[in-house]
Amino acid sequence: MNNPSIELENYILDHIDPEDSILYELNRKTHLHVLRPRMLSGHLQGQILKMLCQMIQPKSILEIGTYTGYSSICMAQSTSEETTIDTIEIDDEIIPFTQSFFDKAGVNKKIKIHLGDALDVIPTLNKKYDLIFMDGDKRQYPNYYKQVFDILNPGGYILADNILWDGKIIEPVHPNDLYTQGILEFNQMVKEDQRVEKVIFPFRDGIFVIRKK
Repeated sequence: MNNPSIELENYILDHIDPEDSILYELNRKTHLHVLRPRMLSGHLQGQILKMLCQMIQPKSILEIGTYTGYSSICMAQSTSEETTIDTIEIDDEIIPFTQSFFDKAGVNKKIKIHLGDALDVIPTLNKKYDLIFMDGDKRQYPNYYKQVFDILNPGGYILADNILWDGKIIEPVHPNDLYTQGILEFNQMVKEDQRVEKVIFPFRDGIFVIRKK
């Protein structure tokens, strides 16, 4: 029996702009050579990030969780030459791979990689942002939100990835499942925050789109 969700995703991918050659190569090599390739944003999400960046037109972007840089490249490709991207990655072993693709894509001058735990790096940035993309440790989403809110410009956006968490957010939560607990706490925090406007995009694993009033 065919899987309707896979067929639907294939239909969607067939009707959007194609993946460019650098992103295709990055996608393929991530799956071949890097641990946990499921963490890659992928073509559909990348195209949505590109579209959102073109709509928001941010001059400064903060990304929490670089991984192999797919989303970083998408955001860099869809913003002006003046836009700067600070991206935080805790895994030092993956950075040479990621940096090589920033170079290939010709976006290396726009992107600065900060090595370390995001909770330690964020206070050192001394900068305001128009767009913040959260895709780091799900256990720390509530703490990321608290830390970045004051460095987000009024009218700026937070995009938080994986907030549907494979549907685990509507299932009984195991006491030791700190990842799901972190997502649930974050989602509730955003729901109750009257300082923001928010909507959930339910594609793939869900993105919370949050606008600071």
